[in-house]
Amino acid sequence: MTAKAVTHLTFRGDAREALTFYRAAFGGDLTVVTYKDAGDVRDPAAADQVMFGQVSTADGPSVMAYDVPSDLPYHQGENAFFVSVRGETTEEITAYWERLAEDATVLRPLGAAPWAPLYGMLRDRFGVTWVLDVVSEYNA
Repeated sequence: MTAKAVTHLTFRGDAREALTFYRAAFGGDLTVVTYKDAGDVRDPAAADQVMFGQVSTADGPSVMAYDVPSDLPYHQGENAFFVSVRGETTEEITAYWERLAEDATVLRPLGAAPWAPLYGMLRDRFGVTWVLDVVSEYNA
């Protein structure tokens, strides 16, 4: 199996600054995709905010982050993270999804997304929010 679990942090307009800070702390590579880059602009004022961002290291911590869109509720410190499981194949991610989805609330059905061949979000029966996706050129 090739899947990797990474903590995914949520922000409201501070994701780029936080990712830059975490890169300085941990080293590694920084990737930032804005809502404009992904063609998913809901609010023109937030077009340059982070839709997908990550600091990835070969031998240290990795972290992901994004700016919660302005049309969704956000309270700093509440629901500040979710767990991202990223894999290389649709079969692998689909199998994890099917097991996690038992008695879960599906927040976004598993399917194709502009930034990934397969993406979905659910809250499991214990209240943990999971995002599962297949790695693409945007989020590699």
